[in-house]
Amino acid sequence: MVTEFRAVTTEADLVLLDRALRALSRDLGDRHVAGLDALRAGLTGDTPAAYGLLAMVDDLTGAALYSPVFSTAQGAAGVYVSDLWVDAATRGQGLGRAVLAEVARRAGTLWGAEWMTLAVYGHSTASRRFYERLGFAPQTRVTQMRLPRAGFDRLKGEGR
Repeated sequence: MVTEFRAVTTEADLVLLDRALRALSRDLGDRHVAGLDALRAGLTGDTPAAYGLLAMVDDLTGAALYSPVFSTAQGAAGVYVSDLWVDAATRGQGLGRAVLAEVARRAGTLWGAEWMTLAVYGHSTASRRFYERLGFAPQTRVTQMRLPRAGFDRLKGEGR
C-alpha cells in the first residue's frame, strides 16, 4: 500500500478533511459541529489554529487534524492531535501509525515539535490499545478540562 500524504491547502482538500472528520464523529458516536466554514477559518489565514493532513491510497484512507502546543513541563513545543481517522477498510494495516509519524515530521519541521499528545475517548478501548502500542501513556497526574464557548466568551469579555 503506497500512501501519499498531503497537507490540507485547497478547498477540495477541506472537503475531504470534512468527510473524514464526519466519519470519525459517526464512528465515535460524537456530535459533529465543525463544518467547512469552521475548518476553513481554522486552517487558513496568517496564523492557522490547526493543520490538516490527508492520507491517500487512490482515495481518502486517513486524515489528521493537529495543532501546536507548548509545555513548560516538557520544556519544548509539541503537537496536539485532536483528530485521527483511518477508513475502516484500511485499519490494522499500519496507516494510523504512518499518519501519526507524518504529523510528527511535519510538526517538527513547522514549529520544532518534540513530543505529541492526544485524547482518547473512554469507550474507545481499541484506540487506546493502539496508542499504547505506539508508546503513548495516560497522564495520571493531569485532568483535562475544557471551558465551553459560553464561558470562554464571558472570560474574553472580562476586564474591558
